Amino acid sequence: MKSLVLTKLTAIASVLGSSLLGVFAGQKPEQRVELRVGDEAPDFKLPGSDGKTYRLSEFRNKKIVVLAWFPKAFTPGCTRECRAFAQQADAFSGLPVAYFTVSVDTPEDNKRFAESLKAQYPILSDPTRETALAYGVLTNPQGFAQRWTFIIGPDGKILHIDKQVKVDTHARDVADWIRNWLQQHPEWKPQE
Repeated sequence: MKSLVLTKLTAIASVLGSSLLGVFAGQKPEQRVELRVGDEAPDFKLPGSDGKTYRLSEFRNKKIVVLAWFPKAFTPGCTRECRAFAQQADAFSGLPVAYFTVSVDTPEDNKRFAESLKAQYPILSDPTRETALAYGVLTNPQGFAQRWTFIIGPDGKILHIDKQVKVDTHARDVADWIRNWLQQHPEWKPQE
């Protein structure tokens, strides 16, 4: 009887896309975070497709940081979005910005993905989903990231969240937004 109940619970958890079994095992269900403009951006430590590890805190007072979350490497929409960042890199020329695309794929998958796109920027990997959960981009703990972009100010606070990404123009859209912000905040100068 116990086995039948466990089987049914497993099927329900799979259909609902949430970790009901964890609840029955005494674990607390994940609460979805909803970050807003002005909130402190959660720090992260994530591997990049270039073999380096990146932390948000490394850029504090030095650069604006872009985290462009995408669902899955090698899928059509994600390929178009990440290719736009690769092909439109000139849009960021002269801007004090560190920009990344990021997914919950493995570092190995994102390295191959970056190579296939000839991306000259790092694609970050969050296979544990810890950072994705902290940014609220997952609809469930086992899922894929939503296509949301966070622009984080030099003070570590969220300046803008784009939840209506246009994949083919996204890089230029982000660079234009940053240019406008810098024009409205001429007092900010990056620290060396």
